[in-house]
Amino acid sequence: MTIRPALLIAGHGTRHEGAADALRTLVRVLGEQHPDVPVAGGFFGAPASPLPLSGAVDALVARGATRLVVVPLLMAPTGSLRETLPEAVARAVAAHPGVDAVCEPELGPHPRLLAALERRLDEALGGGARRPEDRDRTTVLLVGRGAADPHANAEVVRAARLLWEGRGFAGVETAFVTLAAPDVPAGLDRCRVLAAAAPGTRRGHRIVVLPYFFFAGDLLERLRMQTEGWAAAYPGAEVLGADPIGAAPELAEVVLARYRAAVAGGAAFTGRAGDALPTTALSAASAGGPA
Repeated sequence: MTIRPALLIAGHGTRHEGAADALRTLVRVLGEQHPDVPVAGGFFGAPASPLPLSGAVDALVARGATRLVVVPLLMAPTGSLRETLPEAVARAVAAHPGVDAVCEPELGPHPRLLAALERRLDEALGGGARRPEDRDRTTVLLVGRGAADPHANAEVVRAARLLWEGRGFAGVETAFVTLAAPDVPAGLDRCRVLAAAAPGTRRGHRIVVLPYFFFAGDLLERLRMQTEGWAAAYPGAEVLGADPIGAAPELAEVVLARYRAAVAGGAAFTGRAGDALPTTALSAASAGGPA
């Protein structure tokens, strides 16, 4: 029987097989690096996902888990959803009497995730972007999912500021794929205007479109279509596309650190108001399932 709480990694809103493969890789890496931690992962908010969250819960319970620490792969709050993560987890554990779960907050612009984003930028620029003379002629467009909740979108703007500070880029602007302004073409328009005034323009300015989400999927495909459409209208602009974070080692570090902090909190599964961690405790009984 498993005594240590299990780690449940929750991705959001995709039926894309590439995203499922990336999450499987992340789970495998964490399992190999930390064999003492039972770990599984799945997606919520996407019917017919190839890797459903409920299947991950079933797998952990089959290994003897009775307590689950749920770490969401979310850079920012999602705003209002048809089914929130706590609701999805509650529904998944409802079939398992005696199983408790606690949902951790979104990961946000953690310094290690910012380092992973910076590495994706360097890869898009061909590896030569660490020189000051290269970075000062590069503007970054950080693109978030987009939400109806302005507080969720503000988190993307905060991440852009943190990514810009001390890294030498000409600027880091923001845009959103859906539901929020500016959209990707408007964000690229702003980057083009700023690039025209940048000191490095005489040496050729570049714009790098950087996804602010974890995995490939429909969202990334839509982002790339919007970017390609804008670039076709401005053939003189140099626009490069960066990859999402994917199953990067930095992501594995952040997920495990969040899990360990929740376990060390001790009261994570009590659901008491005033817990040190901003968590939401769930159980089969609270989900309306068997008591």
